[in-house]
Amino acid sequence: MKATSTSTSDDVGRAEKLLAAKREILAQLRQVIVGQDQVIEEMLIALFARGHCLLMGVPGLAKTLLVSSLSRILDLGFSRIQFTPDLMPSDVTGTEILQEDRESRQRALHFVPGPVFANMILADEINRTPPKTQSALLQAMQEYHVTSAGETRPLPLPFFVMATQNPIEQEGTYPLPEAQLDRFFLQISMDYPSRDEERRIVVETTGAKDVQLMKVLGASQVIELQDLVRRVPAPDSTVDLAVRLARQTRPKDGSSPDFVKKLVSWGAGPRASQALVLGAKARAVLAGRFAASEDDVRAVAKPVLRHRVVLNFQAEAEGVSPDELVDKLLQK
Repeated sequence: MKATSTSTSDDVGRAEKLLAAKREILAQLRQVIVGQDQVIEEMLIALFARGHCLLMGVPGLAKTLLVSSLSRILDLGFSRIQFTPDLMPSDVTGTEILQEDRESRQRALHFVPGPVFANMILADEINRTPPKTQSALLQAMQEYHVTSAGETRPLPLPFFVMATQNPIEQEGTYPLPEAQLDRFFLQISMDYPSRDEERRIVVETTGAKDVQLMKVLGASQVIELQDLVRRVPAPDSTVDLAVRLARQTRPKDGSSPDFVKKLVSWGAGPRASQALVLGAKARAVLAGRFAASEDDVRAVAKPVLRHRVVLNFQAEAEGVSPDELVDKLLQK
């Protein structure tokens, strides 16, 4: 009992330290990013919950700058992959090339790692590349390793993927199917800045300002905090709420309300229940608390569920969005 008590006390202290680190991370990011506090919060939740994000937003909202700046603040390796229709799986994971030894003159195959061998990956416009290449990245996201020429190579940890989709251009794209969307821990919506925020962006980016970002955490500390999130207790009521929310999105489930049966083709699977609880734990730790609450589950419900609920034609005809559906469930 004494060891457990000490361990819990240490974990509470680490949670408080993470809160201080989060404030410093936000302070550093605000030197280069104007607004988007909700987006940053959800990114950090996914990172410390050891999940990946799908970011929906039009071009020019500083998505690349946000991810690259966060990698510098956390002292993590950063890589950006621009997905195009001609991109091959080996362009992502790496390939073997024939090299000649200068001394022995003997030739041998050597593996050249692809851009996926980094801590933070920005997969830009993932829906612009064919399914074969998308699958190569999604396999790395799920298994944390790459297999090439029969050899399995582990990816560096921590490993975090932020994939983006452009919601306004759909010609010549390969939308991710629902089974692959489910692999993303959160889907984050990035909207236009407000008028005042946009004015600040223009003023700060059209001058000679040179920003130097400071390192707040390192790779080993990020991994330690990811382990800490897993140890955060979740009361039965919090777990029950997460499971109930996920199950009520399924039109064939007995607990689902009538509007779900009317508007939804397919609901969220068990991964959604897991993501709701893990997201609630990460949110609690980022707030300096060492216990997940029902309010934490409600706060992460939209980014967890919006890409896991498939609406039917009736919902499209009535103009109902997944976010509105989740709002109705939360109100119920």
